[in-house]
Amino acid sequence: MPGETVLETTRTHVKVLLVPLLVLLACSFAGGFLAAQAGGSGDGWVRWGVVALAVGIALWFAVLPFVRWFLWTYTLTSKRIVEQKGILTREGRVIPLSRVNDVSFEKNLNDRLLRCGTLIVHTASEEQGLLLRDIPRIEDFHRTVSTLVYEAHRRHDEPI
Repeated sequence: MPGETVLETTRTHVKVLLVPLLVLLACSFAGGFLAAQAGGSGDGWVRWGVVALAVGIALWFAVLPFVRWFLWTYTLTSKRIVEQKGILTREGRVIPLSRVNDVSFEKNLNDRLLRCGTLIVHTASEEQGLLLRDIPRIEDFHRTVSTLVYEAHRRHDEPI
C-alpha cells in the first residue's frame, strides 16, 4: 500500500521447536543405536529399514514442524497486521489497524520467563478476535500495536 512501512516481522517464539528438537535427537540416537544393533543381519535390509524409519519419523515430527514455524509470520505495518502461514497451501489474514477496537496480551508463567505471550486483537466484526500466539517480546509488540491503533483511529476521526 502507498505510504505503508513494515515496522516488524516476527515468528512465534522458538519455544515451539523444543519438542521437535527432542524428537530429532531421540530419533537420531535410537535410529543409530538400533541400526548398529541390527548389524549386517538380513543382508543389511534390517539396518536400512531402521534408518528409513528413523528418517521418516524425524522428517514428519521434527523437520515439518520447523518448516511450518519458519513459514508462519506476523507482519506489523504502519496500517495493518498481516498473518501468513502454510507450507503447500498458503493462508493469510489482514486486519487494518483502523478496524481494531481492542488490543490486549496474555502471559503465563512460562511465557513470562521466555518473554513471549499471546496478542489478542479484537475488531468490530469479530466476537473472539485474532490470537497471535507466542509472540516474542510481547510487551513491546503490544505497545507498538496499541500506539499504531490509536494513531489510526485519530487519523480516521479527523475532519476532512
